[in-house]
Amino acid sequence: MTSLPRPPFALALALALALGAAAAPAAELSPAAASRFAQGTYRDYFELLALPNDAIVPADVRTNVDWLEAAFARRGFTTRQLANDGKPMLFAELPGADPARRTVLFYMHLDGQPVIPAQWAQKSPWMPVLKQRDAQGRWEQIDAAALLDGKGAFDPEWRVFGRSSADDKAPIMMFLAAIDALKANGAAAGVNVKVLLDSEEEKGSPTIGKVMQAHLDLLRTDAIVIHDGPMHATNRPTLIFGNRGAAAARLTVYGAKVPLHSGHYGNYAPNPAQRLASLLASMKDDTGRVTIPGYYDHVKLGEAERRIMAAVPDDEPAMRRRLGIARADRVGANYQEAMQYPSLNVRGMASAAVGDKVANIVPDQAVADLDLRTTPDSDAKYLGGLIEAHLRQQGYHLVPGAPSDDDRAHHDKLATFTYQTGGADAAGTPIDSAVGAWAYAAMTESFGRAPEPVRIRMMGGTVPTAEIVEALRVPFAIVPLVNADNNQHAANENMRMGNYVDGIRTIYGLLTSPLR
Repeated sequence: MTSLPRPPFALALALALALGAAAAPAAELSPAAASRFAQGTYRDYFELLALPNDAIVPADVRTNVDWLEAAFARRGFTTRQLANDGKPMLFAELPGADPARRTVLFYMHLDGQPVIPAQWAQKSPWMPVLKQRDAQGRWEQIDAAALLDGKGAFDPEWRVFGRSSADDKAPIMMFLAAIDALKANGAAAGVNVKVLLDSEEEKGSPTIGKVMQAHLDLLRTDAIVIHDGPMHATNRPTLIFGNRGAAAARLTVYGAKVPLHSGHYGNYAPNPAQRLASLLASMKDDTGRVTIPGYYDHVKLGEAERRIMAAVPDDEPAMRRRLGIARADRVGANYQEAMQYPSLNVRGMASAAVGDKVANIVPDQAVADLDLRTTPDSDAKYLGGLIEAHLRQQGYHLVPGAPSDDDRAHHDKLATFTYQTGGADAAGTPIDSAVGAWAYAAMTESFGRAPEPVRIRMMGGTVPTAEIVEALRVPFAIVPLVNADNNQHAANENMRMGNYVDGIRTIYGLLTSPLR
């Protein structure tokens, strides 16, 4: 887990932010100008989306890296592929760094989730298409020339459908378009610019820490901006100051040595599926709160933080209607507060077969797969230790694998509990940090103060922020740019083109605003 202290230069900017003052202004890029520079990248965007990018296929990753390296080089960047077990990451730096300016490293990723083509409502996830809603609100494909050639009026509600159209190739192309605008306008950069494109983010970025440690001098920076994740559902400019981590866990409860005839042994041999259900039920109450002692103890929320979270314009009744639930769990006072706490989620359960394969047996074991969403103050080791202690308090003897005859002879309740201690950790940075004040000022300069950007203390999803910050030890901000309903990781992933244009304006503002 990583939670950075406020850096020494943050105090003045934090005070300025609290008073509503802005840092040195960013150069504004008008919507019309942003649309022109967006237009100049649409064909490249479609070409990039046509490249398969599943991180388990090294050749596909290398093809994407080569394509993007050429795209950055055309814009004058110096580039370098960072070795990563056959799936290189891409580093790029804008020449002309000024020692008087602070440096910002912009992080994005070029890999995507796997696809099942049959689930997509188009010929192939790797053949991007342009769609608009028909009179009944259904998506219908239209001629992509309307976008690619700029023929006719641009509709910001148009969407491009294809794998990685939003997560995360669109932000990369927005960044390149913003650089095009910077050069065409002769605008002065407010910061020195470095870029890192991850090649395995969708696989949990298992090696990013190693890669960064091998290139610390190259990646040295004063702050990090992460362009990943969805914007707030209102589509207002969004600024995020942390993300939860993720750890996998598995709980196996054992019964008899083998499955048993339920007529002969029901009411006699303990049923591990029933015991597993009772054990899981002992971990949470009916409001959804984890009841394991100490699980939430490390989360400390101040009144100022609660006010900021309460100000986030979540439409929770609409959210519940969309989800199809009558009542939300009551872990926090609202959705934003709920994201600040570690979670314990049952993501899958298995015992005997079900459906037409079911047999009249008492199963021999039952398994539950869990995911633990961690926070900067409650990592997987801490949470896993609490769960282990709880299992023992429920009378279970924990064994490392299948129990021995001796285990079975001496212990009524037997279980195995394993959990992941490494991987994607949570990360957080103070809301009033210098990088937060800088990004907030750039956004308000670019889009105005009404409505003001949405500030989110911690998002629920996981990106490899902790590993990046652990290596570089600098503050960060997450600046998502894509529409909240983009279907990331699922079939029919899409990118709203109005967000594409606005994302260019956001990045342009960040590039031209000095970080003090």
